[in-house]
Amino acid sequence: MLCLAAVIAAGMLSPAAAEPGSWMEPPAKLPPVQRGDPTRNLDFLFEALKIAPDDATAKAIEERIWALWVIARSDTANLLMSRVKTAIDAKDLDLALKLLDAVVRIKPDYVEAWNRRATIFFMQKDFGKSLADIGEVLRIEPRHFGALSGLGMILQELGDDKHALEAYRRAVAVYPRLQRIPGLVKTLTEKVEGRDI
Repeated sequence: MLCLAAVIAAGMLSPAAAEPGSWMEPPAKLPPVQRGDPTRNLDFLFEALKIAPDDATAKAIEERIWALWVIARSDTANLLMSRVKTAIDAKDLDLALKLLDAVVRIKPDYVEAWNRRATIFFMQKDFGKSLADIGEVLRIEPRHFGALSGLGMILQELGDDKHALEAYRRAVAVYPRLQRIPGLVKTLTEKVEGRDI
């Protein structure tokens, strides 16, 4: 269910700007976080995402979801995450990983720290560690379409098209208008299950 877009070495890309086969990251500019219970807000947004009437509406809802995921609800974790972004922008992935290790120790339920670390491991082609962190992301937030997409990408890279297809289908079930993934589902369905006669 993970659709992880690779963060290009130059920095983090929004899903719309990423190339096929790249890791999905939150947009650079996020809307303000709504007040109230974050879990209730997320539940509402995910329901709205499923029935979004067009791509522009879906994108706006996606950005609100990312805004909720990105906030750590811990000043220390938020500060460390800002330093993670600076380290990634400077292409210092080792420092970014050390900072993310600290964040997941401080705030183990913070989904975006696990997701960001999975992204870096993916960039380093350390698929085992990336998959482990994706597992944590999905344990905390099973609807994380970014992680589901990334899971599919890694499984495809490893030659496991059947399970990649399952991951992509989970991502599309959560976010039907997710960019590029419906096309991958179609291609892999034909490859794995054959064409209808």
